[in-house]
Amino acid sequence: MKFIDEVLIKVFAGDGGNGIASFRREKFEPMGGPSGGDGGRGGSVFFQADENLNTLIDFRFKKEHRAQRGENGRSSDQYGAAGEDLVLKVPVGTVIKDSFSENIFGDLTQHGQKILVAKGGKGGLGNIHFKSSINRAPRQFTHGEPGEEFELFLELKLIADIGLVGLPNAGKSSFIRKVSAATPKVADYPFTTLQPNLGVVKFDFDKSFVIADVPGLIEGASDGVGLGDKFLKHLTRTRLLLHLIDGLSNISGSDPIDDAQTIIGELKKYEETLFNKPRWIVLNKIDLNYDADALKKQIKVKIGWNDKIFVISSLTGQGCKELIKEIAYFLENEDQ
Repeated sequence: MKFIDEVLIKVFAGDGGNGIASFRREKFEPMGGPSGGDGGRGGSVFFQADENLNTLIDFRFKKEHRAQRGENGRSSDQYGAAGEDLVLKVPVGTVIKDSFSENIFGDLTQHGQKILVAKGGKGGLGNIHFKSSINRAPRQFTHGEPGEEFELFLELKLIADIGLVGLPNAGKSSFIRKVSAATPKVADYPFTTLQPNLGVVKFDFDKSFVIADVPGLIEGASDGVGLGDKFLKHLTRTRLLLHLIDGLSNISGSDPIDDAQTIIGELKKYEETLFNKPRWIVLNKIDLNYDADALKKQIKVKIGWNDKIFVISSLTGQGCKELIKEIAYFLENEDQ
């Protein structure tokens, strides 16, 4: 299924039904009083988060969504039926904004969370409401109020505990396959990953955390180069970022330290809050026997890196268990 994380749609709440003017006409009472009922309330538009959805593709082809109009009032003091509410299901992590004012209606971060976006119009009043001591046979009634309508921008931001960032072919997808049950595509060419992937990592009998793998960054991503920074927004909800770096990238002409600086620079350009998140460096491909200790020292000296550095192999799993334990310990301490 195609991954769609941004859509523009219009929603229309139902109009209220009209009130009516009518009079009682019964046996032995041919000129009875007013009996016009009120119109029904228009249906409202709600959004509800559903953990079974993972894309906004359902909104890609249907751009307009309308709740039901309220029924008109009836004679014999009968009110019109209310219009049926419209509940639109979206993935957990969807942000709903007014496309013009950019006012945020809601951020649906939990399964089942439900918000009202467009309120249905009130029903009109029947002529029974206009009876008075000087007007025993009123013919006035009111029309139903129009329902609210909005043009909305829906933006999906995935919810994960850990975010993986790195250049193309650093081994992010291989790592997430190794430590979780996720099966992203893995191949020996750049931009194999074209959309975010989520993997659930279990580290205890009843404990787990979620890792998000996004397409690789390259220099200039914040300016739209490559796949740009389009997918970095999916890391804004994470609690820890892992910089996955190919420890052998100098063989292919680039330098691991330059790679690390590229990632750091692009994060800083994109958003300060993302840059300020806790970040660890993870050197990959240790199975190919490079001098990891020397590389760690160079990173600390040349970049001024004072946080943790791990060495792993996404292929053999070397060092992965130790990294997962450290992540679990970090998350548990953060929860306290």
